[in-house]
Amino acid sequence: MLNRILIIDDDTELCELLSDYLGSEGFEIQTVNHGEQGAMQALTEEYALVILDVMLPGMNGFDVLRKIRETSKLPVIMLTARGDDIDRIVGLELGADDYLPKPFNPRELVARVRAIQRRTETSAPQSSTDLFSKEVSVGDIVLSTLNRSVKRNGMLIELTSVEFTLLEVLLRQAGQVISREDLVAKALGRRLSAYDRSIDVHISALRKKLGHQYEKTERIKTIRGIGYLYAQTESTN
Repeated sequence: MLNRILIIDDDTELCELLSDYLGSEGFEIQTVNHGEQGAMQALTEEYALVILDVMLPGMNGFDVLRKIRETSKLPVIMLTARGDDIDRIVGLELGADDYLPKPFNPRELVARVRAIQRRTETSAPQSSTDLFSKEVSVGDIVLSTLNRSVKRNGMLIELTSVEFTLLEVLLRQAGQVISREDLVAKALGRRLSAYDRSIDVHISALRKKLGHQYEKTERIKTIRGIGYLYAQTESTN
């Protein structure tokens, strides 16, 4: 398992703290204090995950994330200012896998990192010959866990790691209502916390990328007060 983590944050004291804490948990840590250098390093070296601060001198965290997402699906956890919901939403919309508001308990960060690791391992190709475990088709969407690809009418759709996992959960339970709590647990690997709108932002991103409707039917329906439902179609496999 690749355990190298890149931390991009201009707070040198925090970088040292996280390096010590994550290092004691078995991770190999590298730190960068500038956005442009961090983006370049994230794209040229091999990492399991990037921890990225929003507030960076020069190229800020959003610009770094945009640069990474141009060519990479590398998981990214963003560090945001506590109470700044706009930063969290923008980060998720740009393709961040998760966020954590400062100040935070390092144990919570480790939990988020482990959750992303579990999701990646779970979605890795299995040796089973059961085709259902490798591919699922609903309407015009075909999702393959073999190469983590999603196609709509044969055309490849680029999704982030968390968007892929979220879509897989929705497709495999097409026609069933899935609570926000279950979606957060299965797609993000953690519990739903108060005022956490991350799963809603990821759903919004999926709708934009897949198209809001299929054959005049709303593709992903919001079930108010409960969660979401991916519309069942006759071609579901």
